Amino acid sequence: MTTVLRAHAEDQYAEELAILAEEDDRPRPAGWRLSPRAVTTYILGDGDRVTPKYIGPRRVVEVAVATLATDRALLLLGVPGTAKTWLSEHLAAAVSGDSTLLVQGTAGTVEEAVRYGWNYARLLAEGPSGRALTPSPVMRAMAEGRLARIEELTRMPSDVQDALITVLSEKTLPIPELNREVQALRGFNLIATANDRDRGVNELSSALRRRFNTVVLPLPATTEEEVDIVSRRVGQLGRSLELPAAATGPEEIRRVVTVFRELRAGVTEDGRTKVKSPSGPLSTAEAISVLTGGIALAAHFGDGVLRPRDVADGIVGAVVQDPVSDRVVWHEYLETVVRERRDWHDLYRACRDAG
Repeated sequence: MTTVLRAHAEDQYAEELAILAEEDDRPRPAGWRLSPRAVTTYILGDGDRVTPKYIGPRRVVEVAVATLATDRALLLLGVPGTAKTWLSEHLAAAVSGDSTLLVQGTAGTVEEAVRYGWNYARLLAEGPSGRALTPSPVMRAMAEGRLARIEELTRMPSDVQDALITVLSEKTLPIPELNREVQALRGFNLIATANDRDRGVNELSSALRRRFNTVVLPLPATTEEEVDIVSRRVGQLGRSLELPAAATGPEEIRRVVTVFRELRAGVTEDGRTKVKSPSGPLSTAEAISVLTGGIALAAHFGDGVLRPRDVADGIVGAVVQDPVSDRVVWHEYLETVVRERRDWHDLYRACRDAG
C-alpha cells in the first residue's frame, strides 16, 4: 500500500467536509460544495468536530470567502509564513472539493501555464484540434466551474500575469487557433497569493490589480496565538511524517517562538531592549520547521524529550541566512538578551555551542 507524504486538503479532511455538507442548510452559490458560512466554519473550526485550519482574525476569512462568492478574484497578500498557501488550499477544498488546480508562479512561468498549451506530437500529426490542446489548470477550472489557484503571482513575468485579464474580466478564454473560446461556468474563480517582500519584482499592472480583491494576512498578533499555531502544526506534521513520539513541553515551543518574534520585531517582548533584525523573515513557518526538526533529533538521537540542544542548530540556521551580517545580529541578541534571561541558560549554552 502506498502512503502519500501529504494528502490534499479535500482528502485529509474529507470527513469534516462531509459533516459540514450534510448539516449545511444555508444558501450555496452556484457550483459551491458548501455555503459561505460553512466554508468559514471549516477554515476556523467549530471547537468540536471541525478542527481549525487557519488561526487568525475571523473577519479576514469572512472577507476572503465573500470575495470568492462575487465576480472578483482573491489575492492573499502577506509576508512569508502567514499561511497564504495553506489558506488558499483549504478555501479551494471547501468551495470546490478540489485544491489541485494549481499554477506555481516563478520567473520561468510561461503564458501556456495560465492559458493552454499543445501536445506537439498530435499538433504535427493532426494540426490544431481539441485533442491536441493541453488545458491549463485555469482553463480546467473555468470549464468545470471550480476554483483555480496561482501561487506567487508577482514572481511571474508581467506579460504572463496579463494573460489573466481577459479571464478575470470577461470570464472567457479565447482559443483563436480553433476559432472558439472557453466560457467559465458558475462557480469559477481564482485565488492568487503574493509575497509582500516581492514588491518590485513583477508588480501587478493596474488593470490586473483591479480584478482582484486584496486581503492582507497578518502575522500572529500575540505570542500565545503564534504558540498555538506552531503547536498545532508541529503535531500535525509529526503525525503525517510518522515521527517517533517525543515529549514536547510548551515551554520549549514558547522559547523558539519568542526568539523569532523578538528578532522579527526588533524589540524584546517587554519593550525594554531594541535588537537588530536579521535578513530572513523568521516567520511562523520557520518556527514550525525548527521544532519539527528538533523533534526528529530528540526522537532518533536523543532521549525522546525535546531539549534546547535539539532546536539550537535549527534556530541558528534560520536566523543566520547571511553568514556575515546575520551572524553579528545573532551573537548580539544571544549575548544581550538570551544570556540575561532567567531559566534560559540551557538554551543560551546550546545556541552558543551551535554557532
